[in-house]
Amino acid sequence: MTSEGTARRRLTHALRREQLLTAALGEFGRRGFHLTQMEHVATAADVSKALLYQHFDSKEELFAEVTSMVVGEVSERMNVAVRAAEGSLDRVRAIVRVLFEYATLEPEAWALIVRHLDKPEVGMELRELRDRLGESFTDLLMINRRADPAMTPSALAATERRVRLMVPLVYGSLLSLVSWWLEHPDTPRDRAESMAVEFIWLGLDRLRTGERLSPRI
Repeated sequence: MTSEGTARRRLTHALRREQLLTAALGEFGRRGFHLTQMEHVATAADVSKALLYQHFDSKEELFAEVTSMVVGEVSERMNVAVRAAEGSLDRVRAIVRVLFEYATLEPEAWALIVRHLDKPEVGMELRELRDRLGESFTDLLMINRRADPAMTPSALAATERRVRLMVPLVYGSLLSLVSWWLEHPDTPRDRAESMAVEFIWLGLDRLRTGERLSPRI
């Protein structure tokens, strides 16, 4: 028996599963869900397809495990960063910084996110990440309004409805900017992060307070 075969047998179930998930993340990130086959993952992990099926019954199950892992990692990093921030502006900076950092350190996971975030037929688990981003930005944009004693319940509800309409613009633009920056490494990261924070904080603050363009005549 080869030393490689011996090494394979010595892996614990948990380590083998981790190895397979890492290989699957790379394949799903590069190819996308529909073009990735179990054979691709097995080859990337240097195992047989039969062994892969011992751990995951289907490609759908494997993808769900991978996306759950990605969502858990991003969510935990965001939670830690936001808890350490002081004030709404610093929380926006923290969220922006986490996403840029995650895309830098985990490019394959980032590719998986941007490929599948708005495809619920394959990325149900990623909807959790989208929902968390949405709730985080909603809370940041609403925190002062919710604390304002002069706001009536009806006015507060109307403001929140307006904010929730704006939030997809926030995280959609942010994800697009991060992806653009990865393709343009000559742009300093701190400059890209600052632009994202200014767009979110300055631009949306004007919308949040009710400012609108004059209707066209």
